[in-house]
Amino acid sequence: MLKYIWTELRLMLKTVTPAQAIAHELIHAEHDLLRAETGVEYAQSMVTYNKNRVKRLKAYLGKTEEIV
Repeated sequence: MLKYIWTELRLMLKTVTPAQAIAHELIHAEHDLLRAETGVEYAQSMVTYNKNRVKRLKAYLGKTEEIV
């Protein structure tokens, strides 16, 4: 973490070429993409989990209504 902060500080304090600025921005864009993809995977898992949960609860409710 400290290495990352040090690298960021060095980049802010020195003049960078356009190619270096683009490479730096690309790294950040790739990290943002990975975070977004992780969020999508998590959200899809939650949708699947809740669909299965609703199906299970409806089946359970149907069984209890048949008994009554």
